[in-house]
Amino acid sequence: MTAEHTEREAEVEVGPEAGTADGARAAADKAGQGVVAAFGQSLKTLRLRAGMEREELGKRLGYSASSIASFEQGRRIPPPRAIDRADEVLDAGGLLSVWKEQVERAQYPVFFQGMAQLEKQAVELLMYDTHMVNGLLQTEEYMRALLAMRRPSLDQETTEQRVTARLARQDIFERRPTPLLSFVADESVLRHRYGGKDVVRGQLEHLLLIGQKRNVELQVMPTECDDNAGVNGPFTVVTRKDGKKFLYVEALNTSSLETQPAQTVLASARYGIIRSQALTPRESLKFIEKLLGEL
Repeated sequence: MTAEHTEREAEVEVGPEAGTADGARAAADKAGQGVVAAFGQSLKTLRLRAGMEREELGKRLGYSASSIASFEQGRRIPPPRAIDRADEVLDAGGLLSVWKEQVERAQYPVFFQGMAQLEKQAVELLMYDTHMVNGLLQTEEYMRALLAMRRPSLDQETTEQRVTARLARQDIFERRPTPLLSFVADESVLRHRYGGKDVVRGQLEHLLLIGQKRNVELQVMPTECDDNAGVNGPFTVVTRKDGKKFLYVEALNTSSLETQPAQTVLASARYGIIRSQALTPRESLKFIEKLLGEL
C-alpha cells in the first residue's frame, strides 16, 4: 500500500479500516473486546447501585436474566435501543448511553467496521454480489444458514452478535431521507439452496418485497448472459453525503476500502455497465417469481 493511499484512507474517519495487517487486526479485535467488557462492567456496577436483580432489569428491557449476564460479562453485545433503555431504567444519567457508538462498532468484524459506518452516511449504495445474497437483503433464517456454514465454526454468541448486527444494518431501508440502493446479483446466488428449500423460499419472497420499494433497484445477472463486466468479483460503491465515493471489496475475512478517485470512479462506471447487462428490475422480479415457483 502506498503512502498516498494510506493517507487518503486516514481521511475517511469511519473507524478501524479494512485491509490492515494480521497484527493490527488482532489488536483492533482485542480493543473491541475491551470496549464490550468495559461497558458490561459499567452496566453491572450501575445495576448493583440501583439494587436491581438481573431478572428485574431483564424484564424491564425485554431480555432474560441470562442475557443480562451475557451483557455484563462482555459475551454478548446489546443493541443501541437496549443501551438507551438501560440508561433510563438505571437512572444512569448518560453513563451507559455514552458507550453506544463504541459498542455498536465493536459488534461488527474488524474488517467490516469502516464499511458499517459508511452505510450510515451513504446517499447511494451500488452493490454487486456473486456468492450470496447481499447482507442488507438477507432474512434472519438465511443469515443463520450462512453463519452455520463458516469454517472454522462460529460459537453461538458470535453467531447471535453477527445476526443482530446484520439485522440492525437493514434499518437503512427505513431511513429518512432514503438513500438510493441498487443491487445486482448473479443468477447463481439465487439458485444456491443454502439452508434448504424453506430458507431459500423465504429469502426469495423477501427479495420480492424489498424489490417493490421505490428507492431500491434489484437486478439479476443471468448465467446465459454473453457479457459480464463484473467477472472480477463482487464489490460495493458508496457515495457519502458530501459526494465522496468509496470502493469496498471483501474476501476471506479481509477487505479494502479504496478512496482514490481513479479507482472509485472506474468502479462506479463498471457498475453502470453491469447494470445495463443485467435483467431490468421488472424482468428481475419476474425471474425471482419464476425461481420461487420452481421450489
